[in-house]
Amino acid sequence: MKILVAMGTRPEIVKLAPVVKALSESRHQLVTVATGQHYDDAMAGGFFSDLDVEPDVRWNLPAGEAERLGVMFEKALDVVGSEKPDIVVCLGDTYTVPLFCLASRRFCVPVAHLEAGLRSLNETSMEEVNRRVAAATASLHLAPTSLAARMLEREGIKPERVRVVGNPVLDVLRQRAVTPRALSQRCGVTVTAHRPSNVDDPHRRARLVELLLALSTILAPVRFPAHPRTRKLLDADGALPRLASAGVQVLDPLRYPEMLEALASSQVVLTDSGGLQEEASWLGVPVVVLRKSTPRWEGVQAGTSVLVGMDPDAAIAAATRFASPSEQLRVASQPCPYGDGHTSEAVVSIFAEEDLLERLSFHEPDYTQRLPVL
Repeated sequence: MKILVAMGTRPEIVKLAPVVKALSESRHQLVTVATGQHYDDAMAGGFFSDLDVEPDVRWNLPAGEAERLGVMFEKALDVVGSEKPDIVVCLGDTYTVPLFCLASRRFCVPVAHLEAGLRSLNETSMEEVNRRVAAATASLHLAPTSLAARMLEREGIKPERVRVVGNPVLDVLRQRAVTPRALSQRCGVTVTAHRPSNVDDPHRRARLVELLLALSTILAPVRFPAHPRTRKLLDADGALPRLASAGVQVLDPLRYPEMLEALASSQVVLTDSGGLQEEASWLGVPVVVLRKSTPRWEGVQAGTSVLVGMDPDAAIAAATRFASPSEQLRVASQPCPYGDGHTSEAVVSIFAEEDLLERLSFHEPDYTQRLPVL
């Protein structure tokens, strides 16, 4: 088949890299498109070389949100229309996903959506909107877990269009032989915060600083790889000197191998990121989620992650509990609920089904002689 793979942000590049490699080795014809949602080289530039995936097409998008979306949709229509793929593959919940779903539907090209069925149940989340658009427009829903599959079925997605394949980020860790560290080799915490709901609001940003300062006195060392936008806002607040004087390591965005090293060597991870919850789970590291909801409920159910919002007191209490020897041992012994590291093989197997494209093809129904079931 001719397969077009669209990747927008840093996590998508990471997660799609093993899928792209596996599909290419299976002798499919691939066209990979980096849409440029992470246009800052600090966020995305090194990832392509780190993961050995160089896109065939790279877009440069304007800075304004409305312009970016308009240009991205125009380019998505152009590349799908000109390349005429048999199927489009996308992953996750950024704007790349619904825009490619809509562009593909314009040309009646089916979309396979990886990470299908994740639901935070947060009505204020734009990512949740993007996921639901994908559910309504994709043809093949590749869910990471059975819980995600159930979420899709609750929304009326036909079960035969849903496959549970795991999350491909775990393929990256397995292929790189990234394994959990011995508990004796772990120290301190790694913190990330990038969501606008946390860092754009001055009050929540002040709480983030309060949290980092408190952690530096309780669970040092504190490693804080700062998103460029987060760093800019903290700098404008005059918070960076305070953090530095307290010993908080405010770092530039880490390249992927360095980020994995930071996670593996931490006693606890505090984050508002979704992907880090999966990677930390593979590494047996507990996670304090700086959000009130999450699309990754499996870790919460297993007791290896906990939701605290941007509440410094609750976050400190949870991190201190997770750092205790008994909790470190318990979490480290839990299996990862997000997959087994063989998602790419599952996707290749599905794409090898001889009747796949026929089953995913679009047809206009004929109701001239009968009414649909209403």
